[in-house]
Amino acid sequence: MTASAATAQTSARDRATVLMSESEDMRAIQQQIGFNDAIVTDDGHVYLSGIVVSLAPGDSDIESAFAETYTEIGTILERAGAGWGDIVDILSFHTDLSSQMEPMIAVQQRYIAEPFPAWTAIQIERLIPDQGITEIKIVARIPARN
Repeated sequence: MTASAATAQTSARDRATVLMSESEDMRAIQQQIGFNDAIVTDDGHVYLSGIVVSLAPGDSDIESAFAETYTEIGTILERAGAGWGDIVDILSFHTDLSSQMEPMIAVQQRYIAEPFPAWTAIQIERLIPDQGITEIKIVARIPARN
């Protein structure tokens, strides 16, 4: 395939539904950096950008921070036409696995039931923004509608 033929083809993102943030401030950040809330591909896959779990300065209620993040994830899934049962993969990045897994599991169990999706949890040194403690990346698959 020649370079001109390749550029003439439509890319997967061109055919996808792109979901930008509903927040005007966050949309400005997304435009500046170059990402979005999620992409829904034409084959029904939903790819959420990583959602950062943050604690406000002086706050120590990690479970509440996870609850806020899972509410945000649910809203994005709903906008994409998916639900909690459509999640097929979770990837979480933790600045401290030992203190964050228990509260994350407690919140996650409110939303995700058996059969469970694949899940990988990784310990990392830091997140951006610096007050981030965990980042959660989700892939879902919307069932085909007949």
